[in-house]
Amino acid sequence: MNRVKTGVRGLDEMLNGGFLPQTANLFEGAPGTGKSTLGMQFIYNGVAQWNEPGLILTFEEFPQQYYRDAESFGWDLHALERANKLRVIMSSPQVTRRDLETVGGNIETIVREMGARRILIDSLSHLSRLEKDPVERRALEFAFVNALKREGLTTFLTRESFTFPNPQIDPEPGVGFLVDSYSLLRYVEIDSEMRRALLILKMRGSDHARDIREFQITGEGIEVQSKFKGREGIMSGSPRQMADSFIEAFVKR
Repeated sequence: MNRVKTGVRGLDEMLNGGFLPQTANLFEGAPGTGKSTLGMQFIYNGVAQWNEPGLILTFEEFPQQYYRDAESFGWDLHALERANKLRVIMSSPQVTRRDLETVGGNIETIVREMGARRILIDSLSHLSRLEKDPVERRALEFAFVNALKREGLTTFLTRESFTFPNPQIDPEPGVGFLVDSYSLLRYVEIDSEMRRALLILKMRGSDHARDIREFQITGEGIEVQSKFKGREGIMSGSPRQMADSFIEAFVKR
């Protein structure tokens, strides 16, 4: 089966080769866990390695912030824009909602002019706040995700969890059922040191790694490494095997 590779060291292995084409893929985590960096790396690698144009649609950061962050990893987003391989768009959730509901809207036009194949949405949390009613919110998210699929895009979605260090799942987790893959980024304390962990909860239509792996943000972007080993217990107050602590960090609610 064809795969849309992320180019992120270690992540494609966990995804059994990459995302499935024209799917929506959600990465959720607390601020600072690396969601935006991972999404930006997905877009950059798509252009640089596979000549797949991409879009970055942000509801919170100014484009200049992405340019600066990318430069720190050696990624020249300006050059990709000049080559018409990338577009960084800042919009509001309200404008984006209307745009995707309109035939021949701005995003649809840009996608077709560029031949875009990938898109980063940073973040879905802002769009979800447009609707307070859970049923209406799920309908909005469903329509949004399907609009991007209709454009032939493979979508990387970020979503915030604000409880530090181990965020809890939203009490209205409907979006987890709408997306095709759902991954969690978490802080984990080991030997009095905060480290980052990645878990793929689901991947529709494909097998995937089910273990929990450490990842680091390096000078060249994010690298997913090996499984965690050892013990921890500082946060809980009682040392336990890693499996117990991860159950608490990822599963126990």
